[in-house]
Amino acid sequence: MTTSDAILERLMTLHPKVIDLTLDRMHRLLAALGHPERALPPVVHVAGTNGKGSTLAMIRAGLEGAGHRVHAYTSPHLARFHERIRLAGDLISEDALTAALDECEAANGGEPITYFEITTCAALLAMSRTPADYALLEVGLGGRLDATNVTDKALTVVTPVAMDHEAFLGDTLSKIAAEKAGILARRVPAIVGPQQDDALEVIEAQAVRLGAPLQVHGQHWHVREEYGRLAFEDERGLLDLPLPSLVGAHQVQNAGTALAALRTLGTGDPEAAMRADWPARLQRLTRGPLTDLAPHAELRLDGGHNPAAGAALAEALTRLPDRPLHLICGMLRTKDAAGYMAPLARIAASLTAIPIPGEPATLSAQETAEAARRAGLQHVAEAPTVEAAVATLAAEAPAARILICGSLYLAGRVLRENG
Repeated sequence: MTTSDAILERLMTLHPKVIDLTLDRMHRLLAALGHPERALPPVVHVAGTNGKGSTLAMIRAGLEGAGHRVHAYTSPHLARFHERIRLAGDLISEDALTAALDECEAANGGEPITYFEITTCAALLAMSRTPADYALLEVGLGGRLDATNVTDKALTVVTPVAMDHEAFLGDTLSKIAAEKAGILARRVPAIVGPQQDDALEVIEAQAVRLGAPLQVHGQHWHVREEYGRLAFEDERGLLDLPLPSLVGAHQVQNAGTALAALRTLGTGDPEAAMRADWPARLQRLTRGPLTDLAPHAELRLDGGHNPAAGAALAEALTRLPDRPLHLICGMLRTKDAAGYMAPLARIAASLTAIPIPGEPATLSAQETAEAARRAGLQHVAEAPTVEAAVATLAAEAPAARILICGSLYLAGRVLRENG
């Protein structure tokens, strides 16, 4: 265990709840730290239900491709906590992370604060002490009361809003959109990705109240796939670009959102943005113990976990070369499992349900299997582990496409253990 791991374990015990949405504790600790959030380079703040991470990765790649030094803060991590914080392009070092966490723990003085809040303070502290041209911040949950919503901003971005985290954000799309639109700032430009009408209406109303100039998909900018290329168009003109490295029509939309952000910032390399990669987004696994178990299969990994993500994933899978598709799925009980699986049920030959190891909120294999049957999957099995499921499928369908899916927590464990 590293020093930072030991500190992170202690920080998990400071608040009885994992999620407790308010900004009071953030403001208290940031004041005790000397307000590092006021010493950041221009901030691009990204909220939304789906596509936040991919869009931010493309914005970062575009800025870095133009020679800018870029901080980035994302969550959750997949293999190790350091992935959450990039300082001027590089993952935070163990020494820098330990120092920031130590300082935040000392300044907090044992007061109640959630894990995400105090680690966000550590990220802002580390960013404030490293020179950079931009800081990209991804919302953790919602937006209005998210721990990241404490800085001045140069630009805000809202990716597609969908039903998710209803227990915290509200039980209608309009309520959820209102929370996401909480990142908009007075007179600060905002980029709005593709939205359902109910969500867009709420976002536009918030922008009017704040005098925030909007660049809205379908109104101010357009993006499409055309002849195997990406076409982006706004009032500045047309861009003809390679398709993004990330697969699927939803990634074309995310790329459009990123390009609109770069055009509004007035800088960035559009072609570099298209080369961005982001783990656990239909990621091809090409080495490691899991691929050794299924040497002739095409093994992929995806962290999507809500109905909109399931629909986007199903669409992206239909664009890949034809192979029988077999799913290995583990999900948390806080998610709409059957809703996520329903679009995939139309294209998958089978689903093997597994629990997510080490996650208290995991659905059991039996519960996930029951959700799969409700979603319309005909061939459903259960397995105790990812490894057991891969081995069985490799024996039964050696040349298949095997997709491990359903949770970022499952994806992270696969990436850690597969090397």
